Amino acid sequence: MTLPPGLYVVATPIGNMKDMTTRAVETLASVDCIAAEDTRHTRRLLQHFGISKPLVSLHDHNEREKSAMLVNRISEGQSIALVSDAGTPLISDPGYFLVKSLRESGCLVSPIPGPCALIAALSASGLPNDRFAFEGFLPAKSVGRKAVLMQLLNEARTLIFYESPHRILDTLNDFYQVFGGDRTMVIGRELTKTFETVLTGSIEFVLQCVAEDANQQKGEFVILVQGAEAKSQEGGEEVGLNKDVLLRALLKEVPVKTASRIAAEVTGLSKNELYERALILQGKRNDRI
Repeated sequence: MTLPPGLYVVATPIGNMKDMTTRAVETLASVDCIAAEDTRHTRRLLQHFGISKPLVSLHDHNEREKSAMLVNRISEGQSIALVSDAGTPLISDPGYFLVKSLRESGCLVSPIPGPCALIAALSASGLPNDRFAFEGFLPAKSVGRKAVLMQLLNEARTLIFYESPHRILDTLNDFYQVFGGDRTMVIGRELTKTFETVLTGSIEFVLQCVAEDANQQKGEFVILVQGAEAKSQEGGEEVGLNKDVLLRALLKEVPVKTASRIAAEVTGLSKNELYERALILQGKRNDRI
């Protein structure tokens, strides 16, 4: 198969090799070279399908440097495939800068669709799927995660996140502290693989299941959380509640000044006002409100 010059964004399996599409195999076998997030991982994939092609490393740390070279090669008439370690490239994976550069250069960029962990998890979650928000990976540190989660507390759409095994328990604890224990959560673990599991229940229930079973802390995770119910509250009441929830969560991790600064960035409220509120919550000021 002869391909026109351009970039072919090829989705690959997220675990089960049988999910590789015929078109994806044909594309990888036909391009001049393949840009891969991890060339060792991609080489194993190619060997499985009997494909031998030159590989170019393209990851978070070299994407800007390598993109110029790849744009030049495509402009000179080459066809190049872009793959990530698993699933659809650019979804919490490298490739954005390359695709943007090619679009700006007027070059062909063609999607070769296939597996995507967030869509696979959503389709089997039982949560509302007409509207959803994909947030990717949360910040690595608890204080950052809580700040982001606080911003999403009143989001009505189904929320979707990725998480790695070494942070899953801490992340679930942060969900519990910010969202409370009652909201419905679904975790897809090792989707399409041998030890695939899907846990469904309240945040409190899912947290307990994962905390009590070390096997449920292994693998790659997709976390889905039901959106917030619509609330009709008079001005300021909902903000006041969220302000206290956020401050209490932050005060468990950082000093008062840092907590009030982060809360101000999240809520848009006065840092001084939040500082005083934090002292009240700590019992260091009298609550005259």
